Amino acid sequence: MIAAILAVAGVAAQVLGRYDLGSPGMLWLGLALLPVLVLQLLRDRRRDTAVRLSVLTAHLPSRPSVRVLLKPVPFALGLAGSGILLLALARPFSRDSHEDVHQEGIDIVIALDISASMLAKDLRPDRLRASKRVAMEFIDSRPNDRIGLVVYEGQAYTQCPITTDHGVLKELFEEARSGLIEQGTAVGMGLATALNRLRESTAKSKVVILLTDGVNNTGTVQPIDAAYIAEQLGIRVHAIGVGTRGKALSPVARYANGQYQFDYVDVDLDEATLKEVARITGGQYFRATDERRLKEIYDEIDRMERTRFEVQQFSVQVEEFHPLALAGSLLLLTGFLFDRTLLRGMA
Repeated sequence: MIAAILAVAGVAAQVLGRYDLGSPGMLWLGLALLPVLVLQLLRDRRRDTAVRLSVLTAHLPSRPSVRVLLKPVPFALGLAGSGILLLALARPFSRDSHEDVHQEGIDIVIALDISASMLAKDLRPDRLRASKRVAMEFIDSRPNDRIGLVVYEGQAYTQCPITTDHGVLKELFEEARSGLIEQGTAVGMGLATALNRLRESTAKSKVVILLTDGVNNTGTVQPIDAAYIAEQLGIRVHAIGVGTRGKALSPVARYANGQYQFDYVDVDLDEATLKEVARITGGQYFRATDERRLKEIYDEIDRMERTRFEVQQFSVQVEEFHPLALAGSLLLLTGFLFDRTLLRGMA
């Protein structure tokens, strides 16, 4: 009987550890087995009570018969079967759960001014390298989005199409430098080229981050005209004006060996046009007078333009009581057959 109790306890521990219970209150019925167990123990004790006589045969070794050894088996099997059936009545079940995640990414193009004025030293080490470094940190914070890079001076070109391969994108960011194309600041051309990269995009949200430190002074497209095109395409433009207020140590001449002569000159930034571009497209304008402020701006854009996730959770409940009901029934049946066949007629 002790073995039966230990067996039921072991099964109960496994079931309660692995599964939830649909009807945990049924376990309280197990208390009804305690009186039955106590009555059986008292009954066995009375049966073992006998009058002891001092005879020679009492000192001779004797072996109990097989039927005597098997006498407790029916009750033990019945006890174990009843305990396991109670576990089955508590309806243990498992859950098969999974999530269906729908990701709604954002396509972003950074339009970066690489004109000579971006080498000014009011940001450290200069405006261009500070802008690249902060932009690459922004890219690292957007692992689920496609991002591209357009650079512009007197002309604009695509340095990197929109891509999820941010490693390649950052390498191309590193390669962008001033003096690769004709001099000037074609802000409108830079914005128009960025819009062209997003024109065929099927993303729900499309954004251009337009960064410059100057005034549109060349190119065939004006910034305001490009802004109206962006509005028609449903593309938001966040404009960032870079440069301190007042004077900054900036390039004023370029030597034949590619080096620049620097001097303090007035910072000339067309904020009015950049604000209007942002307004027309539903974006925002920011002014970055130092690297800390530039990082704060990218952080703010990051918060505004978050990738949307739609998560649907599915859960299927699987009933696990069938093996327990079968095992409990077999134990009860086996105990009954033992009692009615092999042990029949035993007192």
